[in-house]
Amino acid sequence: MKVKVNKLAVVLALLVGTVTPALAQSYQVNKDASTIKWTGKKVAGSHHGTIAFKEGNLDVKDNQLTGGSLVVDMATIKDLDLTDPEWNQKLIGHLRSDDFFGVEKYPVSRLVINKVESKGGNLYHLTGDLTIKGITKPVEFDSNISVTGNKLEATGTIPVDRTKYGIKYGSGSFFSNLGDKMIDDVFTLEFSLVAEK
Repeated sequence: MKVKVNKLAVVLALLVGTVTPALAQSYQVNKDASTIKWTGKKVAGSHHGTIAFKEGNLDVKDNQLTGGSLVVDMATIKDLDLTDPEWNQKLIGHLRSDDFFGVEKYPVSRLVINKVESKGGNLYHLTGDLTIKGITKPVEFDSNISVTGNKLEATGTIPVDRTKYGIKYGSGSFFSNLGDKMIDDVFTLEFSLVAEK
């Protein structure tokens, strides 16, 4: 009888072991291999440049992204279209000022990924919370994501309505008679991200 009980215990233990859900693994963002390209448009044209990740971790379960958090270093913002050094620095200084991102007071922005839904293949729809200038708002965007071995790679574009974060400078939604000085409310962040465990 004792032998039968022991055998039953072993079988139950094996069954429990086979149905135990896999734990999510954390992948750390490789800052050197990851990029963010920003584009802002206005009546008279557009500007574009880069900004860098400060840190980040992504949760992966069964080779699928399930969530995570990404932090952007706002002080790293650069412009790549103005070739005149003086005008380039004027633009960057303005973007860092309180008219736009208030970098001295708000040195980082953060994206928390709350939900990941498959759209087929490597395409996913992500829902999360984006914090800029201390204001948090929900965002949604599509991303191509692949997980191979110890590496996760993701690309996509996030449209951001700056006015939701209190950035109203040059916005036609709040000011009239701006003429060719009007700046679009929405700017885009095109990312290419690499994370490793």
